[in-house]
Amino acid sequence: MTFKDFPLAQALQLGHLDAHDQHALVRNGELSPVELTAAAIARAQHLDPALGALSHAYFEGALAHAAGVDRAAPMAGVPWLPKDSLRYPGMPTRGGSRSRSSAPATDAPPFVQRFDASGLVAIGKSAMPEFGLMGSTEPLLGPVTRNPWDVAHSPGGSSGGAGAALAAGIVPLAHGSDGAGSIRIPASACGVVGLKPGRGATVAVRGRHAIEDLIVADSLMSRSVRDSAWAFAAAHPDGGFDPEALARPPRRLRIGVVVDALPGLAPDPAVAAVVEDVSRLCASLGHHVEATAYPLPGDEVWRALYTLWSRLGLDAVELATAQGGEDFAATALEPWTHGLAEYHRTRCGVAELEQAYATLAALPPAFTAFHRHCDVLLTPTLRTPPPPLGELAPDRDFDALLPAMFHWMGYTPLQNLAGTPAISLPLGQAGALPVGVQFAADRGQEPLLLQLAAELEQAAPWRDRWPAVSVATALKELH
Repeated sequence: MTFKDFPLAQALQLGHLDAHDQHALVRNGELSPVELTAAAIARAQHLDPALGALSHAYFEGALAHAAGVDRAAPMAGVPWLPKDSLRYPGMPTRGGSRSRSSAPATDAPPFVQRFDASGLVAIGKSAMPEFGLMGSTEPLLGPVTRNPWDVAHSPGGSSGGAGAALAAGIVPLAHGSDGAGSIRIPASACGVVGLKPGRGATVAVRGRHAIEDLIVADSLMSRSVRDSAWAFAAAHPDGGFDPEALARPPRRLRIGVVVDALPGLAPDPAVAAVVEDVSRLCASLGHHVEATAYPLPGDEVWRALYTLWSRLGLDAVELATAQGGEDFAATALEPWTHGLAEYHRTRCGVAELEQAYATLAALPPAFTAFHRHCDVLLTPTLRTPPPPLGELAPDRDFDALLPAMFHWMGYTPLQNLAGTPAISLPLGQAGALPVGVQFAADRGQEPLLLQLAAELEQAAPWRDRWPAVSVATALKELH
């Protein structure tokens, strides 16, 4: 079978199912891994021209892979998308940058090996901004990714292609990496589930790096809590969570609510209203909900973030210069990346680096103390609904773009710097656009977050909410 042979209507119907339900069709013998893969490819071909969620198509390779999948594997035949920054054999690893080669990778990190062993089938790569340094997926390399709920708006970033593909129903699982919110931002903007694990809760994903090892976390984003829970357990160094525990609701929790972002920025009224609604929902379920405050001054965290994030930009420029010279770096890298590098060169010396690492060291014990009297922190995921495309474009004037991006994503970086887990859940809407809320907990408390997420998913289900560009709307158009 090829993807051209798979009936489109059936492919779109299958796209309504999460990973567990898609795998059940293989386990029960109703579909083969090749057929499940062909259906996902048919959905991608039909829906992605309007979205630009895929940076690379691996359709023939995926079908060949699916033919060799062990049907007894836990997720045999279920399609997924690695992010463009994740090494996957047979596909390029461009990281959204014109500076990277399109030569296919020949090896895979343990993270990929775990999911290959589980039977997942990668049908391509998801789009991302250059090196994941931007909160919107509009790389000059292309493609510009559009939000399935309103294609004039951003899907967020840096895992924006993953968020858009999930929201549309192209695949049920997609890889996200999160250094300052890059899983949770697109999860909120696209209306899907995005878990950022805590520091050390995932097997190796990339080469060692002094900053990324501390702030970046990886997981598979999804449309259902049980899929995210399975993926977290599959990638955990010791399998740190039994997904069956989702059937057990968590104990009644002390939930602290912070409405303002760092450092003291108020959210859009529509976002604040969603947080208020979710607070009431949690209280109605028996949780104790009260206003609280961040455990460290926001200004300190903000300064550390600017220092470390701009250092990543400088690293990118220095690497490209070493690779091809100054002229190559000047033309191959985006203005945003160069702007970050220049910011670091001119504003971040030894004192700023010392302050940043001191903040990184202070945050874990500060959160441990905080969580002794507050089990979970509830905040917005983003300050506003998804902005129009172009507002966070990498060639916008840097001095205007820098505050525009970080003010929008003022809630998410705190957990990256602290190394603590957080999850964005699609519990709100502002007109046609999704609004996510974030729940965060102490190190090692991913199971608690997932149990709470499962309880909220049951109380306020989002399974049947579909965007304008999706399997649901495409199926109606066929009929």
